[in-house]
Amino acid sequence: MFSRILVPIDGSETSDLALKEAIKLAKEQHAALRLVNVVDLTLVYTDAAAPYVYEYQNALQAAGEKIVADGAAVVREAGVQFDTRSIVIDVVGQHIADAIEEEAQRWQADLIVIGTHGRRGVRRLLLGSIAEGVARVASKPVLLIRGPS
Repeated sequence: MFSRILVPIDGSETSDLALKEAIKLAKEQHAALRLVNVVDLTLVYTDAAAPYVYEYQNALQAAGEKIVADGAAVVREAGVQFDTRSIVIDVVGQHIADAIEEEAQRWQADLIVIGTHGRRGVRRLLLGSIAEGVARVASKPVLLIRGPS
């Protein structure tokens, strides 16, 4: 049923749970995974006078690459076919959820598996949710994996 599963990862415990579920599904479905990490550099641009902007950008990108490498090691150990992609947002106004949806379309994913923190009430309103945003914009089925309570 699913042959290509996109898994956005961010290094959080919730993301790790989603990755484990995606691995399980990939094994059952004989599917390939694509691990995706999105680095949003637009926050760096909000204060153009900030010192060390380039160092901060490089640190964010290096952290994203480490997240992808760590996720790749887990998938490799599980024996599942996969590849990885790092996405950098450097245009103010572009959203992480939209970047994930664009990648799902570009790669022709059959399913997106993403972790959700399950925030409710005011916390949800103030913090928002990338997973919720993906579920809203996705043209593919989305499997939300609840994080630890």
